[in-house]
Amino acid sequence: MHLYLGQNPRTLYLVTSAHEEKQGCPHRALIFRVAETASQVVVEFLPADEVSLSNAVRVTNRVVKGSLGLISVENDIFLAVVTTATEVGNTRLSQSTPERVARIHEVQFFCLTSPAWDDFSPSQETLATYDAVDTLMSRETFPSTPSPPVFEHPCMPLTKILSSGSFYYALDPCWDISSRLSVRLTRGDSTQYDVGIFDDRFIWNEYVVKSLLDFREKLDPGERKDLDRCQFIILAIQGYVGVFTMALPAPPVSGAPVIVTLSLISRLGRKRAGTRFNTRGVDDDGNTANFVETETLLSTDQHCMSYTQVRGSVPLFWEQQGIQTFGQRIQITRPHTSQPAFERHFAQLIDEYGAVHAINLLGSKENEATLTAAYANHLNRARNLWSEQLGITHYDFHYAVKTAGHDSIIRDIERLKSVNDRMERFGYTLADASTGELITEQGGVFRTNCLDCLDRTNFIQDILSRKALEQYLRVVHLEWIHSGSLWTHHRELWAENGDALSRIYAGTGALNTSYTRSGKRTFAGVLSDATKSVSRAYINNFQDKGKQVAIDMFLGNLSNQAQVNIFDPVHDTVRRALEERVSEYSTTRWCHLFVGTWNVNGRPPSESLQPWLFPRDGFPDPDMFVLGFQEIVLLNPQQIVQTDPEKKRVWELKLMEAINGRPQKSSDYVLLRSEQLVGAALFVVVKSELTAVIRNVEGASKKTGLRGMSGNKGGTGVRLDYYDTSFCFITAHLAAGHSNVGERNVDFQTIEKGLHFLKGKSIASHDNVVWLADTNYRIDLDNDSVRSLAERGEFDPLIAVDQLKQAIDDREAFVGYEEGPLLFPPTYKYDVGTNNYDTSDKMRIPAWTDRILFKGKLDLAVYSRAELKGSDHRPVFGLFRTQVRIIDAVKKAALSRLLLETVLAAAPGEKLDDKIASLVLPSETIDLPLPSTDESCWWEKLDSHDGRLVISPAYVETPPSNPFDSSGSSPLSSPSSSDEELYSRAADLSRLPAPMSPTPLNNRGISHTDYL
Repeated sequence: MHLYLGQNPRTLYLVTSAHEEKQGCPHRALIFRVAETASQVVVEFLPADEVSLSNAVRVTNRVVKGSLGLISVENDIFLAVVTTATEVGNTRLSQSTPERVARIHEVQFFCLTSPAWDDFSPSQETLATYDAVDTLMSRETFPSTPSPPVFEHPCMPLTKILSSGSFYYALDPCWDISSRLSVRLTRGDSTQYDVGIFDDRFIWNEYVVKSLLDFREKLDPGERKDLDRCQFIILAIQGYVGVFTMALPAPPVSGAPVIVTLSLISRLGRKRAGTRFNTRGVDDDGNTANFVETETLLSTDQHCMSYTQVRGSVPLFWEQQGIQTFGQRIQITRPHTSQPAFERHFAQLIDEYGAVHAINLLGSKENEATLTAAYANHLNRARNLWSEQLGITHYDFHYAVKTAGHDSIIRDIERLKSVNDRMERFGYTLADASTGELITEQGGVFRTNCLDCLDRTNFIQDILSRKALEQYLRVVHLEWIHSGSLWTHHRELWAENGDALSRIYAGTGALNTSYTRSGKRTFAGVLSDATKSVSRAYINNFQDKGKQVAIDMFLGNLSNQAQVNIFDPVHDTVRRALEERVSEYSTTRWCHLFVGTWNVNGRPPSESLQPWLFPRDGFPDPDMFVLGFQEIVLLNPQQIVQTDPEKKRVWELKLMEAINGRPQKSSDYVLLRSEQLVGAALFVVVKSELTAVIRNVEGASKKTGLRGMSGNKGGTGVRLDYYDTSFCFITAHLAAGHSNVGERNVDFQTIEKGLHFLKGKSIASHDNVVWLADTNYRIDLDNDSVRSLAERGEFDPLIAVDQLKQAIDDREAFVGYEEGPLLFPPTYKYDVGTNNYDTSDKMRIPAWTDRILFKGKLDLAVYSRAELKGSDHRPVFGLFRTQVRIIDAVKKAALSRLLLETVLAAAPGEKLDDKIASLVLPSETIDLPLPSTDESCWWEKLDSHDGRLVISPAYVETPPSNPFDSSGSSPLSSPSSSDEELYSRAADLSRLPAPMSPTPLNNRGISHTDYL
């Protein structure tokens, strides 16, 4: 097909070519132009004969392969098209309908909204050679910061990712490259294949192509079939596809060789995508970093054999922050609250694949041993849920290589009873080549991991793939087990697979591939691995952040992104109505917060913290304790260069001891997340039963000392979603010095604008924001006056000259934030252990340096200080309450369906807004008796028969279900769905995911408490 550009209005035309028409493709055009509404596009699918191209110009001499979708970047809308791709091969030669795969080499973005990015110069038409592709795959082309140079195309980072040679698509529209063989065959006849059905875990352009798929669904069946035949829409996976076709000897009956196709397809998951040090572990939905489904396919004229394995990061909350060298520092960020996400991950795997057996290849080094211990602990708890469906084998890969070399790995795997037993039990998928019917289906998968899920993992998966093929050959073609060409191609595929996945995640080819290819370890291979290790360390530390931003942009993960929608006034009306009626598909519950801040002056804990943490009797136990500390370490050069985490652990233990050790406690608490930036530390402690409904917990820091190079001053934050309400907490230590007001203002602005969480989330992205900090703002009054007024409790004159209040009034800092009334004496500076303000030679002027400021829908009940004397500051605290919203996705989908039906049924000229406003939700109620009172009981009015009361069936039978009521096992919450997802799923509520309810960490041992 060809791409044309027309003006007045600016329009892009994708038109089928004469060559495609000769191959049976209809002569059609897909037309794009911008709608009047922001982030909307008008799309038309017309016969090409009805489209006038007389005033249009062809924007590229390339033959366009298809469109990946539409994306909005920097307020412009771009159409992404594949301009260069090569065929990899046919994975099932014996099939009547081919299953060919193409590898994408070049993607270009053409702007729909502005001519500013038009570039039709010959330099843009240079064919991407394989050398050029390899250059593009190098991480060195990605900037270390997301800021592009002047005049760089805004989609250039996306172009580099998509043109890296790691994306593939089905060259024929009749098969689904995102799904493994058994799933495809279960769907039925390939000639009836629906392009809109795919495994959304692996379609990387799902976000940008969604609007086009929605447009496709609204076409008539005949037009939809024509659109698919033209292949205007491309669905792409990332990973690796390799195909080898060979001739193997046949039994002596005929003597003719058999043509065999050996293929390897690796599908990289998109739901927790990213680069090595930026994306680790699991998220709250159970998605893990570097999750890959790898399928080995062996196709002959009789059968097609498929064997599937998966890999993925250790499914716990863990990270690697800061500069990482060869001794990688691992932080398990939520050690006490990982179980719900861990169980979600394995629940998804078991639901998708059947039984799961994990192979953990982590070693005995300190960091890896910590992960292994936590992994084993979580899996032992999960076994109570799945029994024989879940198992694990721990195998120290590095130790085995160190003691006996790589050859010993193959022997060890052969001897592992737990692995061999599962190999026999899981089996493989086998299908009849002529009929496409399933003969046997694989009953489970191995889930292999190391630290990065690259080199060690690929080595073991290669072995398991060969064992599965041998298992099949022993039954069908025993003579092929010793075929040299078969195993040579198998080794080459796995070596290429390891290199491809490693380039995507770590920036270089895989280690150990020289052994995978040749079966022996060489000096050249050792030298190559050493070079790759050094390259990885540099690339991952200094160049991957720019690529991470680009990945998140392409996947639609950035919080400030607007998805491009096809102009559709009907669904726009429904969307607006849904936003206005949010109370009809959601509920709220009260959330109580304790927020505290304390500068501890580099001193260890020396007194009970309970007077600070539990300052008022009669208040409900907080759902969350949010505690910020400053100067938990002495701010000397050694600590600034390499912070000692031990001091943070000391305070963490002291806090948990005080919270869980109080008498007559009604709730247990766990540490949800902690963050440290030199002397500043932030702890978020939550009720254990709430860990299942607190999601997307992240931490981030921003240095402000020495112009952003030093962490002696700066801020650290934690963000989270409690049900469907977001919170952000920041503790900070701003610039010191009585007169350095300007520096403090700048520090605040630097943190407020520069502290970013994953997927583009900033402080301003959240519903509720709380700062708990040593702000260091002082009082502009002489020392004697301040002390005298403070001692007499006359605070108003001091507040009038408080630097922070003045900065807020002048709109220089904390604009839009609130603070409670200052009804307590200044918290700084005291002689340690006394109630006396500073008597040292410096005689500091007392000040309210320690403050809590907030914005959002937070009600402050108490704002005060505690009289702990272990520091030269007094701790400050605030007791808050707020309502968190709980969106019921089932109710929202049902309301969406009802609104859509109402809009579509509107008669011409009817006032639609009035009709929607008067829409009454269906209600199926049963007339029940009035509640009993002291004077009258409802059962006294029932009839009796033979001495027995006759109770109406209406009182005891389960009433018909109401589409606006959740089921009896309804969860308190479920992850929110986008409006577009709800429209497409509203008609089939059974497809909605089961929402989740809070689950205590100790396996449902604690009841829920809801404060009113």
